[in-house]
Amino acid sequence: MKISLGCDHAGFHLKAAVAAHLQSLGCEVVDHGCHSADAVDFPDIARLVCHSVLNGDAERGIMVCGTGVGACIAANKIPGIRAAVCHDFHSAHQSVEHDDVNVMCIGAQIVGAWLAKDLIASFIQATFSTEEQFRRRVEKLADLEREAAQKQSH
Repeated sequence: MKISLGCDHAGFHLKAAVAAHLQSLGCEVVDHGCHSADAVDFPDIARLVCHSVLNGDAERGIMVCGTGVGACIAANKIPGIRAAVCHDFHSAHQSVEHDDVNVMCIGAQIVGAWLAKDLIASFIQATFSTEEQFRRRVEKLADLEREAAQKQSH
């Protein structure tokens, strides 16, 4: 699986462990930065990660920031992205299985490298359910996006 990876300065130190773990699981990593602990704005990195997923350059994305929250908010502003903050094993897989999440956001100040590894494995191994109820709900999420886009264009 090809994963688009990005972080802000608060997630910079955890990103290396995330990338190494993804590679150990056989994933190809597309690194969108940041590349130092110098301050950056997470929406800029989220844009790169999410467009990589939407363009098909990666199957899923992972964002690492201080809490995961800012990255998640930024990612969810981009139509076609369904991002979730995941700080526990269950959320990491169920967000994909039930909500077809394509970007996982984790907080470097919340989880350490050992838990991040478990979250990542759970996220990349999960698949979207074929059950009708989950497919219907994700389609309703897409409807909400389309409705919001129509309102903005008028």
